[in-house]
Amino acid sequence: MAIIDFGGTKEQVITRKEFPMARARKVLKSETIAIIGYGVQGPAQSLNLRDNGFKVIIGQASTFKRDWDRAIKDGWVPGETLFEIDEAVRRGTIIQMLVSDAAQRTIWPLVKQNLKPGAALYFSHGFSIAYRKQTGVVPPKNVDVIMVAPKGSGTSVRRNFLTGAGINSSFAVEQDATGHAEERCLAVGIGIGSGYLFPTTFQHEVFSDLTGERGVLMGALAGIMEAQYEVLRAHKHSPSEAFNETVEELTQSLIRLVDENGMDWMYSNCSATAQRGALDWKPRFKKAVLPVFKELYARVKSGKECARVLSACGKPDYQAGLTKELAVIGDSEMWQAGKAVRALRPKEAARLIAAGTKGIGGRGAN
Repeated sequence: MAIIDFGGTKEQVITRKEFPMARARKVLKSETIAIIGYGVQGPAQSLNLRDNGFKVIIGQASTFKRDWDRAIKDGWVPGETLFEIDEAVRRGTIIQMLVSDAAQRTIWPLVKQNLKPGAALYFSHGFSIAYRKQTGVVPPKNVDVIMVAPKGSGTSVRRNFLTGAGINSSFAVEQDATGHAEERCLAVGIGIGSGYLFPTTFQHEVFSDLTGERGVLMGALAGIMEAQYEVLRAHKHSPSEAFNETVEELTQSLIRLVDENGMDWMYSNCSATAQRGALDWKPRFKKAVLPVFKELYARVKSGKECARVLSACGKPDYQAGLTKELAVIGDSEMWQAGKAVRALRPKEAARLIAAGTKGIGGRGAN
């Protein structure tokens, strides 16, 4: 393992140098990796593994026609590399549980019934194991229980793989029945295209993941954007101006600077006016949201968020309700304005290039 200094705290990480692809192929040369579920993570991880030369099969309920047909479109062949879930579990030696958390609880009896001794039960989220008292997912003692959790959506896992960038992942071993659980875990992690892997536990992964998704990554970000947009519109700013100042500049300019060099560098490369205002207001926003994050983490740790997911996502009409919830967001003025702004991007960029303009102005030009 490589020792990396993360802001004064040293951590161990596994890079492609420590665990090269050749070693991963050697470790998994006799394994059949069964991907259970072809929804979000399933396509990305299975295609990456297949492209890297591993033996992969898909387990997908044919009654979910959309996912079954998508698998066929991606080149998986019914009866050869595409099977019903129970058959895929019987054929596999590493069983990757990549259906949704709520669905894992539903299919677990079927999976458990067909697991072979010595198999590895693989997860990309700690949910089912960390909250096993609520999910009922309790693996038998004769299988390895491992996790590789990519820090991104399935779309990002596949896109980063195709560009050669890879995606960072955490990994954990909950149960080592064979004596080779960690080696199998790391080999699959490299196989799916991880740039590097850092150790965690199933509990730590799910606690941080649920907090992040509900917080900065999705819930808080969307809520903050809506709040700022509403204030600007209430003060008669146009939809395009409100959207540009709330979303477009963040996603198309500033967040890229943060990604490349950090928040301090982004601040130092903005105008003095923007810089001063950000530094003055940052503590006030932190003070305002810190109690919310503390409450959120407490709910995650106590299992209340788990209960909410299982009760809501397990309902037969969940997808219909979800479609309505997402439509409220998509049909809102803010995101309709966003659709119009996005449509202007390539046309405007082409016009500027044709006119000989060197770049599109941003905060740094102020």
